[in-house]
Amino acid sequence: MEQQELIPHLFRTEFSRITAVLCQAFGIAHIEKAEDIAGETFLAALETWPYKGIPANPVAWLYTVAKNKAKNRILRDQLFAGKIASHIKRSANANEQFDIDLSEKNIADSQLQMLFAICHSSISKEAQIGLALRILCGFGIDEIAHAFLTNKETINKRLSRAREKLREEKVTIAFPGEAAISKRLSTVLTTLYLLFNEGYYSESHDAVIREELCLEAMRLVYLLTEYEYTRRPEVYALLALMCFHASRFPARKNEAGEIILYDEQDETLWNQELIGKGAFYLHEASTGLIVSKYHLEAQIAYWHTLKADTTEKWENILQLYNRLLQFEYSPIAALNRTYALARANGKQEAIAEAEKLKLENNHYYFVLLGELYSGTDDTKSKQCLQQALSLAHTPADRQTILKKIAGLNGGRAALP
Repeated sequence: MEQQELIPHLFRTEFSRITAVLCQAFGIAHIEKAEDIAGETFLAALETWPYKGIPANPVAWLYTVAKNKAKNRILRDQLFAGKIASHIKRSANANEQFDIDLSEKNIADSQLQMLFAICHSSISKEAQIGLALRILCGFGIDEIAHAFLTNKETINKRLSRAREKLREEKVTIAFPGEAAISKRLSTVLTTLYLLFNEGYYSESHDAVIREELCLEAMRLVYLLTEYEYTRRPEVYALLALMCFHASRFPARKNEAGEIILYDEQDETLWNQELIGKGAFYLHEASTGLIVSKYHLEAQIAYWHTLKADTTEKWENILQLYNRLLQFEYSPIAALNRTYALARANGKQEAIAEAEKLKLENNHYYFVLLGELYSGTDDTKSKQCLQQALSLAHTPADRQTILKKIAGLNGGRAALP
C-alpha cells in the first residue's frame, strides 16, 4: 500500500484503538487528552515517514510512539499527572511502573468497555452514538453530522456537553454488570450499524465503498459475540446482516470505481464464504424469542444473496419490509419496500404507494419514481430523474442517474 493511502487507512483502524486504550488508562474524564495523544502520534507519522520511509511494522511504530507520548505527557504535565494518579493506582499494580498496554486483548477489551461507558443513560442516545462514532470509530465531525443529518456546530456542542456529563457522573471505563449491559446494548448496536452503513455506501466521500469501515464494524460486532453477556440473538443478527452485505463488495463497483446496481452485478463475484458465515450467524440469531430489526434486515439481505428473479423472492422481501416498517419506520425502508412491491405486484400499485411517501428532499425517492414511470410515461420518468440529479450528493449518485436518463427505455433500476 502506498504511503498516501497507508496513513489514512491506519488512522481509520488504529486511531480509535489507541484512543480507547488511553481513555481506559487515564479515565473517561480525560477523553480529550487521549484523543490529543493519538492525534499527535499520527502527526509524527506524517512528519517522519515521508523522509525516513515507512517502518517495517507501521502499527508497532505507532503503538511505540503513542506509549512514549503518553508517558512524556504524564512526566511533563504535573497537573495532568496529579489528576490521573488515583486512576493509575487503581489500574496498575502499585509495585510496577505504569505502562500503556497495547496488546490485542487489551485493545479489544478497552474498545468494548469504552463502548459501554459512552452508552451511559446520563447522556442522550444521539450523544452516545456521536461520541462512539468519534472516539471509537474515528469518524470526523463532518461524517457524524451527515449521519445525523445536521451541521458541524450542533455536533461539536453535543459532544462537548456529553463529555462534560460523563465527567460529572464519574463514569468508569469497565464492563458493566449484566443488567446495565442489557440497557446499553441497543445503542452499541446502533452505533456499529451506522459505522457499517457509512462504509457500505458513503455520502461523505467520493468513494463508493469504504471497506475498512465495514470491516471495523464487523470486527467490533464479532467481539460482542465473544463476550458472555453480549452473546445475544440481536448481536448475531447484526453480524449476519453485515456478512450478507459484505459478500457483494467485489461486485458492487467497476474498474472505474462506479457503483454497479444489484440487477447488473456478476453473482460469480459474490463471496460465498461470507454468505455461508451470514447464514450461520442468522441461525445463531434464531435462538430465543427476541426478534429485532436486525433479524428482519438480515433476512432481507439473505434473499438478496439469491440472484434468481422469482415472484417468491420478492414476495418474501415485501413481507419482511412490511414487518420492518411496523417494527421501526424509516424513509429508506419505505422506499425499498415500494421497490419490492413493484417487483412483486407490478409498477402501477407501487406508484400509488410511492407517491404517498412525499419524500421531496430525498434523491432516492425521485430515482425510484423515475424507474416506476419508465416504460409507461417516459416524460414523467425523465422529470423525476432530473429532480433526483439536482438532489444527489455524490459523483457516484450523479453518474448512476445520468446513465438512467441516457438509457430511459432499457433496463431496470435496482437496489445498490
